[in-house]
Amino acid sequence: MAMDRSRRTSDPRKAAEAAFRSVTTKPAAPAPAPAPAAPRAAPGVRESVTLRLDSAVLEHFQKDGPGWQDRINAALKKLAGV
Repeated sequence: MAMDRSRRTSDPRKAAEAAFRSVTTKPAAPAPAPAPAAPRAAPGVRESVTLRLDSAVLEHFQKDGPGWQDRINAALKKLAGV
């Protein structure tokens, strides 16, 4: 008996698996965009932060009343040479 050459000789299971993979495989995600650079603060602009200080240091600056945060800022600026 002669073989019919018009028919494919591929494996139907492999063809079905390939078709399934092509439909269910997620496309590769694009690379994430680089994070934007942090904006530079304008000179003299203050930023709210959380800072832990020894109680003795805090008492020293608070003993003269309101404005203790400004006094801490001035002391830190002087120490930093800014």
